[in-house]
Amino acid sequence: MTTAARGSAAPTAGLRAAFRRSRVDWRLRFAFLSVVWGFSFLLTKVGTHGFAPFQVTLGRLLFGTAVLAVALAMRREGLPRGRRTWWHLTVAAFLLNALPFSLFAYSQETIPSALAAICNATSPLWGMVLSLVALSEDRPTRRRVAGLGIGFLGVLTVLGAWQGFSGIAPSGTALALLAALSYPVGWIYVRRTLAGSSHSNLSLTTGQLLIATVQLSVVTPLFAGFPTSFPMVPLLSIAALGALATGLAMLVQYGLVAEVGPTTAQTVTYFTPVIATVAGVTVLGEHLSWSTPVGALVIIAGAALSQSRTGAAARKAAARAKGDSAAPPVPDPRPGTAEGATISAPAAGGTGPAAAPVGRGSARGI
Repeated sequence: MTTAARGSAAPTAGLRAAFRRSRVDWRLRFAFLSVVWGFSFLLTKVGTHGFAPFQVTLGRLLFGTAVLAVALAMRREGLPRGRRTWWHLTVAAFLLNALPFSLFAYSQETIPSALAAICNATSPLWGMVLSLVALSEDRPTRRRVAGLGIGFLGVLTVLGAWQGFSGIAPSGTALALLAALSYPVGWIYVRRTLAGSSHSNLSLTTGQLLIATVQLSVVTPLFAGFPTSFPMVPLLSIAALGALATGLAMLVQYGLVAEVGPTTAQTVTYFTPVIATVAGVTVLGEHLSWSTPVGALVIIAGAALSQSRTGAAARKAAARAKGDSAAPPVPDPRPGTAEGATISAPAAGGTGPAAAPVGRGSARGI
């Protein structure tokens, strides 16, 4: 083992052990992730009531980065080193944070938060399509093809295809779907470039969010200017979106994966659009036609089927994961990213708020 590898193994092992010693039952942490990622779309919607979409995204990244920076300092870890690593993090930050967060914020100027969450739920389906094309180890199976077909049938149901897609805002819906597509594109990039990094997952993720914050700090003044006022409710929504649904949620997700494994942890993805829909209807009074929740359930069913494995495949994946003695697989958040697929399950795209890069030895990959 190299000196660099030894230097990263101890903090990662310590981080993993600390997560496993958590006094909070994993079911409560699972419920926390489901709620905060489900409400992340509502919080984004409320934020756009007082601030421009780019300003909402910048605020989210600022608060999220601050939480991870505090965690990094408490673990006595540093940011990643190496020009090549930072270049890859720059691309990952754009594809997994800056771009999708901004697109979701802009989309919710014209579509309900519930519809944005349902569009986000298509991310695993896009991820499956892209992984079959870009990742040679992924092979199409009848189960995956059936899941894709069912999932995209759900998309057509949500959009009301039989009515000529009437009753929806085409531009807002397109932006939300593009944001969902951005997650698996970034996930594949991360898998190809950062999967062997010697840095811890926490270090890489903090660096990624920091880069995304810098990117938005440059873009926001050019296209949105500076806020002229700071209304309290939208400001608090952005603070919660960043601190809870991005920063703290990522830390909780690390611990959940370390304790119960990526397969169980990633099922949080399927609760997110349901909670987002309930929140949008009950809190914001959003109106949804019958086809929206029905289509959402069809999408979730298709995504679950496309990511499921046969008994033999599951046992083989478990054996590979068991043989990995380094860092545990880290979820690919993505909300938040709606949020939660892992590289150990190549079929899944990032659906969370901030897809996390992969540390050394991880089977996978905000």
